[in-house]
Amino acid sequence: MGGTLRVAVLGAPGVGKTAIIRQFLYGDFPERHRPTAARRLYRPAVLLNGVVYDLSISDGGPGPAPAPAAVPATAPAAAAASAASSSSASASSAAASAATSAASSAGDGGLQELPDLKDWSLQDMDAFVLVYDICNPDSFDYVKVLRQQIAANRPAGAPEAPIIVVGNKRDQQRQRFSPRRALAVLVKKSWKCGYMECSAKYNWHVVLLFKELLSSVLARGCKHSHPAIRLQGALHPNRCSLM
Repeated sequence: MGGTLRVAVLGAPGVGKTAIIRQFLYGDFPERHRPTAARRLYRPAVLLNGVVYDLSISDGGPGPAPAPAAVPATAPAAAAASAASSSSASASSAAASAATSAASSAGDGGLQELPDLKDWSLQDMDAFVLVYDICNPDSFDYVKVLRQQIAANRPAGAPEAPIIVVGNKRDQQRQRFSPRRALAVLVKKSWKCGYMECSAKYNWHVVLLFKELLSSVLARGCKHSHPAIRLQGALHPNRCSLM
């Protein structure tokens, strides 16, 4: 066994966090949106270059984490992302101020108050997926503040955890609020994070998202340093995602 890799999937309400996770684990898409009232944990396993890793996926939502959700009989392949920056203690108050501002201005966009990451035990996460809706600029601002909070709450001396910013609902490309290239440049150059877009509805780039995220975790040595990752044959069809 290669240990456990912990991933947090965060974002504003309704951007498709749960839909992305369900496509990855179950290969299905919930046509009807049901708000995630409390944080959920999913615990599939992945086979990476002959080594089995337990994957702990935290689905965003305020409140304490409950017992892990069951993973069904077959789960598709996946894994990866880019870098996040660490911050000093002074950045903590700035991020908190920005969070309050974003939360108060989010009302018009239907977004809820930002969660307090200090109560989430997210400081020891190995990677983060920050999801926004490419048709909703408020959801992008929400992700911006989340990234600041993650940096501000990272313990001093802790290794950087890769962050990938994901624009979901690519199937609604014509309604997007900003060109993909402009957002990608901002996220990669200014935020120092990875960037990609996907469609949870049509399962487009969902597997690639997790592949990129987890390969980045392993390559950066946040948990376990490991060389090239590749798709492999079945290990155990009951609960393994195959890499």
